[in-house]
Amino acid sequence: MLDASTLQFLFRLAKGIAKQFGPNCEVVVHDLASNDLEHSIVFVENGHVSGRKVGDGPSRVVLEALSSGKEYLEDHISYLTKTKDGKILKSSTIYIQDDSGGVLGVFSINYDITLTLAMEEQLHQFTTVEEKEQVQEPEPILHNVSDLLDELIEQSVKLVGKPVALMAKEDKVKAIQFLNHTGAFLITKSGDKVCKYFGISKYTLYSYIDEAKEA
Repeated sequence: MLDASTLQFLFRLAKGIAKQFGPNCEVVVHDLASNDLEHSIVFVENGHVSGRKVGDGPSRVVLEALSSGKEYLEDHISYLTKTKDGKILKSSTIYIQDDSGGVLGVFSINYDITLTLAMEEQLHQFTTVEEKEQVQEPEPILHNVSDLLDELIEQSVKLVGKPVALMAKEDKVKAIQFLNHTGAFLITKSGDKVCKYFGISKYTLYSYIDEAKEA
């Protein structure tokens, strides 16, 4: 079996992890060197999570790993497990090996995420919108129409995908089309601001709007 000093260290580590993460975190130590596989658990902290106790045996994951041979043995980190009473756990199984790779024990962490998953599902249902209504970014809530116009101008530039200095005529027409479609020109003196931003005249602005309408 595992020597006394190793076991004591593992017990202290298990207690520390369980204390750190609270009552939903179960930590289990298996002694697999005692050749009593059916009663491998020698320590459990927060055993109420899975209902296991000292004297119980290993999980399916442990058995599968042991049966595959030490050359294929790998720690199993961050996977989902389920208890008999329906709890969903996020688990990690770490093998304690000797110098030759033989398995001496298992250090297992199981965190009950049942409530977290339920909350996640509720949040997902609450935040999900119909596909046709989805947008790339949340719509900002602004305090005045001046800020709104600035925001619409920024969105028009993002739509084109290049700064004003690099825009060709067709790019500016596309931006103006977006602004016209979003109602930007309903804002008082918006034409002056748009003309200044894009470096065009009022006459050019109106011609771009007409081109946009015809497109």
